[in-house]
Amino acid sequence: MAGGFLSVDELRDDVAAGLIDTVVLAVVDMQGRMQGKRLSARFFLEEVLHHGAEGCNYLLAVDVDMNTVGGYDMSSWDRGYGDFVMRPDLSTLRRVPWQEGTALLMADLLWEDGRDVLASPRQILRRQLARLGERGLAAFVGTELEFVIYDDSYEDAWRRAYRDLTPANLYNVDYSLMGTARVEPLLRKIRLDMEGAGMYVESAKGECNLGQHEIAFRYDEALRTCDNHSIYKNGAKEIAAQAGRSITFMAKPNQREGNSCHIHISLRSVDNSPVMAGDGPHGLSELGARFIAGQLACLRELTLLYAPNINSYKRYVPGSFAPTAVKWGVDNRTCSFRLVGHGHSLRIENRVPGGDVNPYLAVAALIAAGLYGIDHELPLEEAFTGNAYASGAETVPTTLRDALGLFEGSKLARDTFGDEVVAHYANNARVELAAFDAAVTDWEMYRGFERL
Repeated sequence: MAGGFLSVDELRDDVAAGLIDTVVLAVVDMQGRMQGKRLSARFFLEEVLHHGAEGCNYLLAVDVDMNTVGGYDMSSWDRGYGDFVMRPDLSTLRRVPWQEGTALLMADLLWEDGRDVLASPRQILRRQLARLGERGLAAFVGTELEFVIYDDSYEDAWRRAYRDLTPANLYNVDYSLMGTARVEPLLRKIRLDMEGAGMYVESAKGECNLGQHEIAFRYDEALRTCDNHSIYKNGAKEIAAQAGRSITFMAKPNQREGNSCHIHISLRSVDNSPVMAGDGPHGLSELGARFIAGQLACLRELTLLYAPNINSYKRYVPGSFAPTAVKWGVDNRTCSFRLVGHGHSLRIENRVPGGDVNPYLAVAALIAAGLYGIDHELPLEEAFTGNAYASGAETVPTTLRDALGLFEGSKLARDTFGDEVVAHYANNARVELAAFDAAVTDWEMYRGFERL
């Protein structure tokens, strides 16, 4: 197979030749993290290839610290914390250039009786893609992850409580060739290794925050883009760690510009023809206009799937290039949705997600919102021109608590994803809120220790 991907026969040949000895079988959890097992290549080929592997079902019922928490129907002490089945998706099998002798593939999560694990992010996206498929449509997606590079290792950053870290650049390097050259060895290593893992790298550029950069990848079919996004995000951290550095994709790591993850999406028919482009205003088809109208109508109710953490909402600052207004515009970066491209490349960009987004959930939400607009034949409001921050329009939720209330009370979310999924991700948000509410922060200590 081409470009870093492997067929099973090619894997067997590489194992026999001593080129590959380890196979990583990975799933993506609620927090968007890669989790899984490193298997001996022999065991994978002889057993896991045919029967799958097992993983504790608490992987979809823990917080970011891997603490077991209550409130999940699928997994608890009362239920005994049993296993999922991790079924390999052979279409994702690829080399991992940054880990010696290693191949990797994604898995779908099933119960022992063969039923899908409904709350698994990959299965949530698969169901929305199936809804598109029933209409003869397919989604193509590109994600744009920003990150900040520090010259400190992850271990040093932890030991220093993430204070006084040294960013890789000490000034704004947005589009700067000189500034980005300072970290080009690391960026080049990431780009080349991702190419070696089957991805199509387009470019790298500096961004506004100190040490902030972005590597862009070519759009692809939605599920593959989300798989690539997850592998890249995990791999970039591993490559940085090997170099004694650290990378963060936090939505808002400091008071400067946050890390975004703009998501571009377009639709095609089964014969690969673009269906969002047409002879309507701004080059949109009727379907394309309704697809965007659905995004606007559903944004607030589905924001939890775009901004899943407490920190996510710190990005939404007027004038920061992170959107606040529920508006769309033509090539207007002050809006939540930006129409870009022409004809075959016409697409809508959702600027709401940050670098902490779970791509499967966000893309599932984009498809669900678009189908809502199409099925309800929603009219599209006029494109906004000017500064949307000053528009007076309705805004995205400003806190995780607000987003949770909108999501949990959303008939659209329940009709689209089901009560089980809504309850599962609502509980995840409540767990995070409870942990945050119980924490005593540095901000409180600095303000109150002596002076209050």
